[in-house]
Amino acid sequence: MTLTHPRHWPSWLLVGLVYGLGRLPFPLIWGLGTGLGRLTYLFAPSRRLIGRRNLELCLPEASADARERILRAQFGWLGVAALGQGVGWGASRARLGRLVKIRNRELIDRCIAERRPVIVLVPHFVGLELGGAAFTALVHSGVYMYQKIRNPVIDHQVRRARQRFGSLSIERHDELRGLLREIKKGTPFYYLPDQDGGRRGLFVPFCGVSASTVPMLGRFAAMTNAVVIPTFARFLPWGRGLELIFDPPMEDFPTGDPQADSARMNQVIESRIHTMPDQYFWVHRRFKTRPPGAAPIYPSRQRRR
Repeated sequence: MTLTHPRHWPSWLLVGLVYGLGRLPFPLIWGLGTGLGRLTYLFAPSRRLIGRRNLELCLPEASADARERILRAQFGWLGVAALGQGVGWGASRARLGRLVKIRNRELIDRCIAERRPVIVLVPHFVGLELGGAAFTALVHSGVYMYQKIRNPVIDHQVRRARQRFGSLSIERHDELRGLLREIKKGTPFYYLPDQDGGRRGLFVPFCGVSASTVPMLGRFAAMTNAVVIPTFARFLPWGRGLELIFDPPMEDFPTGDPQADSARMNQVIESRIHTMPDQYFWVHRRFKTRPPGAAPIYPSRQRRR
């Protein structure tokens, strides 16, 4: 079935809506998105419960009122990310340059100039999609691992958007030799760590809680001799755009110990959570997979979702 089949027309209408919203001034996207997110907070009880539980576990030092404010703000930023998806899909380099402020760019420019293999570690903060578009448009084209989307129209559009500034997409289940070859050539690898490693993950601490964590960052770095640069996307208030922040490369990494390397990656993510807690993706079940014999983290209704 071709993508022009009438069955796909509703999906194309959705794509058109996303592109249309992306052409709005960003302060307006921020305002509409914040309102949509706050409304979603009221009508998404299961996600509220997941977010509250995650915040209780990960930010126990914060008061219940403070955690609730973080959760409400989180929903607002999720709305901004949703309505701003079209900016990443269609904005020109010039517009992205106006919207995105790049911090500590010299850290990655130096590695690219020296043609060193680079892994750009991008944890799940809500601005990562726009940050990815800005990275490929303003810093350097890269290579992504890609999870195929069931809807073929949306899959086509997401792949097209991620490749439009010269980046490459490699499907998660494809042969990895092509990915490793690109990294060794000096093509930056834009790596999003899985939020829950399932049964293939290692159990290491995340905010003091044993969390299933995929140990691939250390393995990729070891196989390619790559430097790992933690990178964070942070929406700015009042629709002022987004910051793409490069932190210093991870020193003495990898160690060759998958357990230690996975724990180190989680520590890097934790350190940034404390600087922008309302923009970490709290509504995902980070602790869905539990160690053998451990009690479930989430209520039974949440585990089935």
